[in-house]
Amino acid sequence: MKPRIILIALPLLTSMACGIRGSAPGRPAADSQVIPPTKIVDFNSLYARNCAGCHGADGRGGAAIALGDPVYLAIADDAAILRITAQGVPGTAMPAFSKHSGGMLTDDQVNAIAGGMRSHWAKPDALRGADPPPYRALSPGDPQRGASVYGTYCSSCHGAKGRGGRASSIVDGSYLALVSDQHLRTTVIVGRPELGAPDWRDDVPGKPMSSEDVSDVVAWLSAERPQPYSAAVRSGGNQ
Repeated sequence: MKPRIILIALPLLTSMACGIRGSAPGRPAADSQVIPPTKIVDFNSLYARNCAGCHGADGRGGAAIALGDPVYLAIADDAAILRITAQGVPGTAMPAFSKHSGGMLTDDQVNAIAGGMRSHWAKPDALRGADPPPYRALSPGDPQRGASVYGTYCSSCHGAKGRGGRASSIVDGSYLALVSDQHLRTTVIVGRPELGAPDWRDDVPGKPMSSEDVSDVVAWLSAERPQPYSAAVRSGGNQ
């Protein structure tokens, strides 16, 4: 009789165990479902997977500028950040991320990245009452005057004619072929604080750069860009 009791008890125990788990054997729990890649809209996850490789962890800068720099976020408007994230900058190292432009991300994911930069890192008082040069140039710069502006504001670090000194060369052809004129303008205004490069206010203490100064030095740098890259890159909207 004992074997018969065991055979009856086993199905009963199995049924009880299934009832405790609330699901059939082998079925994953509700909270273990894998989220499809296209449904991930968490800013931290999206930024880490798509942006940190160039712009650094938490937007602190790397091969490219620090997107988490409050000064950058104060001069670049939402439309510019969204457009660059979605469309990239043809001819430069900045790829397109939107599916509409050949990337891998949905519109919701692109919006999550662009909006998350501001909500996570922007600071309302970043400019402390300063009046920065506008993000976009109001008129074309003068490369001849730009050479003089460079000598005043930049040569102490980047050396005579931009070929390097305490800081790297900024007329290196490989570098200029990878960045747009807008990228150069943004970098001159915002600086690279993570690398010790000051913004437009502090290259010469007490003598901030004007919008004209920035446009002219960018025009000078652009004139140093090697062919055949110059025409494709000058009009780019890189950061």
